[in-house]
Amino acid sequence: MTGPFRIAVVNPNTTTTMTDRVVAAATPAARPDTVLVPVTPTSGVPSVESHIDEVHAALSVLVEVERLEALPPGERPDAYVVACFGDTGLPGAREAARGPVVGMTEAALLTATQIAHRFTVITMPPRTREQSDRVVLTLGLGHRVVVRAVDEPVSAVADSSLQLLDLFAAEGRRAIEEDAAEAIVLGCAGLAELVEPLSEALGVPVVEGVAAAVVLAEGMLAQGLGTSRIATWQAPTPGGAS
Repeated sequence: MTGPFRIAVVNPNTTTTMTDRVVAAATPAARPDTVLVPVTPTSGVPSVESHIDEVHAALSVLVEVERLEALPPGERPDAYVVACFGDTGLPGAREAARGPVVGMTEAALLTATQIAHRFTVITMPPRTREQSDRVVLTLGLGHRVVVRAVDEPVSAVADSSLQLLDLFAAEGRRAIEEDAAEAIVLGCAGLAELVEPLSEALGVPVVEGVAAAVVLAEGMLAQGLGTSRIATWQAPTPGGAS
């Protein structure tokens, strides 16, 4: 597949301002002819702050992917990016979508492995560290990654994240000193504004997952790769039985 590509960026929460900011931040990393389609659920939670929120948000992701998959060819996305750290609803989205579905967490972690031996995820709030740990362990990266958190709600970055720069810089310095981190992964889709100032402040690469996921989705489309249907992400049988 040569493009142009149509990639849906699915925000699992219902905050449109965050969706718009996430897509705007990822656009410079995309190919010039790639179309990024912002997707905000019409129902669900305004931000993912807890495990219950994550369950509701996962359903929102599935509903939006199923809605987009019902569109005619040409309007339907070629691929999807799930824009929430922890990759909310990713397995179900992969079952539902015809094309590749990339989670921002997996994309960020895999990107970081190419530029640093050890690195630290800084997420928010602290109670969601488990959602990051889960992806780290699934990818088998527990020996290279430490997950830290700052005590701020996700809702704090609905409109901007620059006000948290000092907080993330302080945690990043602790990561470099205490974790031997050689790079930092931002653990929330709403933190993209911190990439450049935080990298400048810390002197190490800072990875933002949505941009990494968009580039990864483009690469898979260019190679003609799609989700394997032989077992795990096989499309479910109509009627719910599988």
